[in-house]
Amino acid sequence: MQNSTIFNLMSTADHQNLFFCNDPDVGLKAIVAIHDTTLGPAIGGVRMLPYESEQEAIEDALRLSKAITYKASLAGLNLGGGCAIIIGNNRTDKTEVLMRRVGKFIEGLNGNFIASIDVGTTQKDLEYIHAETDYVAGLPTSMNGGGDTTVFAARGVFYGIKAAIKELYGDDSLAGRKIAVQGVGSVGEHLVGMLRNENARVYVSDMTEERKLKVAAKYKAEPIQYSTSYELDVDVYAPCALGGTVNPDTVPKMRCKIIAGSANNQLKEEEKTIQLLKEHNILYTPDFLINSGALISCFSELEGYGTEHTESLIRNIYTATRNVLQRSKEDNITTYEAAKQLAEKRIVDMSKLRR
Repeated sequence: MQNSTIFNLMSTADHQNLFFCNDPDVGLKAIVAIHDTTLGPAIGGVRMLPYESEQEAIEDALRLSKAITYKASLAGLNLGGGCAIIIGNNRTDKTEVLMRRVGKFIEGLNGNFIASIDVGTTQKDLEYIHAETDYVAGLPTSMNGGGDTTVFAARGVFYGIKAAIKELYGDDSLAGRKIAVQGVGSVGEHLVGMLRNENARVYVSDMTEERKLKVAAKYKAEPIQYSTSYELDVDVYAPCALGGTVNPDTVPKMRCKIIAGSANNQLKEEEKTIQLLKEHNILYTPDFLINSGALISCFSELEGYGTEHTESLIRNIYTATRNVLQRSKEDNITTYEAAKQLAEKRIVDMSKLRR
């Protein structure tokens, strides 16, 4: 890829930095993208996937880091947006040496980037990274960290769903509401549990058949086919796996009233998809608005906040979602645009303050 192409990609969303690490001795090809540090140092997950090309990996890093900027801003956190990408198979290529080399890479960024967990990495991986750098968040409680962030991520989405239900139906009770959860990994499973505790009727799907059936049986949910889960006639479609399931091909087939899930970058071909959602009268709660629970947990860990304060910050996702939906209605703009405007306003205001 030519440098001009990289700079063009960065300038599209005003990214500040893009760092690369190539270490053939340990088999590491890694990227760190930093979108904006106006509110504070960039934080982001370390994602390890076998990308088909380096350009695909770079574009994913840029998308994810921008989403984190908005996520932190809307949640009222003093953090910026970043993302780390490792190109490789997380099941076969990952080693302690590889992850510690990632830690050295992050240490070399001098605190401009703080690493946390994402797709393809675990708390154990974070411990290896932490062996080489202190710029990490999401460590286990045994290491004075905040512990498993997935339950906090699920709780944020849960509050987002309740806020959207309130908008459409006048009250936020989930009893009897039909909700399809696509992807029941750690976050998805926690969400299913919370929804079932409120007597919602929950349908679950996952790329792994065994996982789907196990979660369905555990929570007395109904298993459905993963590939067509977005077509179900439900109140809420909650994508909790990889992004891109809300796109120009899937939206016309959707029969849900609300889209609210934990997956990052749920929209593919954003402008076209947003218009289709509007035409099909589907209420979209932007992922960067409601899936900030894990980020809030990491922020609390960095700041030394207790559980009570963390819970308070996560509960505020309900209010933040209600505010975005209200602004969307009052200004006659999409929920995506309303959320984006509110996030950018805080960044601009803080930028003025620090001049």
